[in-house]
Amino acid sequence: MEEPSTMPDPSAPAGSPAAPAVPPTPPVPLTALLAREDLALRQIAGPTDPGIVIHWAHTSEMADPYPYLLGGELLLTAGVHVPTAAGPGGGPEEKPRLEDYFDDYVSRIVAAGGAALGFGLAPVHDTVPRALVAACERHGLPLLEVPPQTTFSGVARAVWQLMAQARLAELRRVTEAQQSLAAAASRTDPVPSVLRQLAQRLAGWSVLYGPDGTRIAAAGRGPETQVREAMAELARVVRPAAGGRPSPSSATDAVAGTHLAAYALAPGRGFVLGVASPQRDPGDHTIASVAAVLLSLLTGEHQSGAGAARSSALVRLLLGAAPESVAPLLGDGRWFVVHARPDAGAPGAVEPPPGDSGPHDAVAASALGAALGSPLIDLGDGAVRVLVPADREPAPLPGWTLGVSAAVSPGDWAAADAQAARALARARATRAELVRHGEHTGLADLVPAAQAELHARTLLAPITETPALVETLHTWLSLHGSWDRTAVALSVHRNTVRQRITRCTALLDADLDDPDVRMELWFALRQIGQRLEAAPAPE
Repeated sequence: MEEPSTMPDPSAPAGSPAAPAVPPTPPVPLTALLAREDLALRQIAGPTDPGIVIHWAHTSEMADPYPYLLGGELLLTAGVHVPTAAGPGGGPEEKPRLEDYFDDYVSRIVAAGGAALGFGLAPVHDTVPRALVAACERHGLPLLEVPPQTTFSGVARAVWQLMAQARLAELRRVTEAQQSLAAAASRTDPVPSVLRQLAQRLAGWSVLYGPDGTRIAAAGRGPETQVREAMAELARVVRPAAGGRPSPSSATDAVAGTHLAAYALAPGRGFVLGVASPQRDPGDHTIASVAAVLLSLLTGEHQSGAGAARSSALVRLLLGAAPESVAPLLGDGRWFVVHARPDAGAPGAVEPPPGDSGPHDAVAASALGAALGSPLIDLGDGAVRVLVPADREPAPLPGWTLGVSAAVSPGDWAAADAQAARALARARATRAELVRHGEHTGLADLVPAAQAELHARTLLAPITETPALVETLHTWLSLHGSWDRTAVALSVHRNTVRQRITRCTALLDADLDDPDVRMELWFALRQIGQRLEAAPAPE
């Protein structure tokens, strides 16, 4: 039996190290790529484990590709770097031997998280160097021979095609499951119907536990006693602990070859959904989360004291009460504001389709709230917003990109909302699963606030009347001058970013390539940060 995991991604093995950032698309099994007859790829070294997967394809002729890899790549090279970087000798005044060169080269790829190496034959090398084959065997890196007639762009296209096929199949499966679960919830026996449909969709066993741990209902083929006992124990992990101590909203485990997952329904009330299945596919967590949301509604969450308190808080806000006066109805303490966007469906895509401000349906948003441990959800324009108690630290969620504010008191909810929006923009620009707002102190604290603000207003005066220029300059500097990432963060074309930065350069009469100038501008922008957060995003 594995140590129970409370990470929100049930597909990750318990106790596994943090995985590198990867695209929001299903990975491609290396065996599937090798099976493509049109590519004629041949594996000549390294492990042949069917579990090896490729997240993307990348071409590089760098002698040290480590700084340019994110992890999970099929790295493609024609060996252009080998003749100029290595020689046959080995003396102190000579270039390194091929064996040493390739050993360093392969070890760096493995250290960067590369999944496999593809070596192209012709025009540089007629055969794959033996020293490279030996190095890949030694370091456990799959080595593929790419024949002359197969282009690297053709290999990359095949990877994207396989990703698209897998993604489409996963989306179709999840969509069909959502529809069947919703239909089951409308029947005369909704709870047993939802459990039956969930068990069928996951080819496993589903069970609903009451607040006291009693099994209320179950569906599917019952597992052996050991698995049932482990599931009951896992349910206790997510059930509210005595004394009000925080508990995770979900937990996973594995026992006797069976994958287990437990989900707290309507956090704080004690109902728990348990799922046991022989395998754990990428879409299983989403399907189970949808079932958890439906069961939360069916177990009377809206008629509970918590639901009545939220309704009362909403009415008081509508009648003009201040946030801090209604916060006690929702729970004492500090809060996170979370902004979230679902990951794009197309392979490698980051931006939504033109004119799309955020395709969020109520079921998906409710599933997000359930995973974060809060029913306080808003399907806003461009992002789903969730108000999360500070004792439930938001963690990355499969299928979502998250921006998280600092933990604040109710009186600062508006500022935290702006923080979360900026964190989400940065997460999307950097392709991170989750970015948290960070408050840092530094040299700015050494300058009196009044003097610093006066300096900032004077320096930035030529552009402050154009919020789009201020926002673009702020984002561009925060992303180290990256045109593409700034365009993604602001949802504009990269040419628009270039035009705005050129305009800033002219108006400020400053050399933005000078690091001293950038530092001073960043200092000034930080001084007017509150005004930036209150300003609308550029059109």
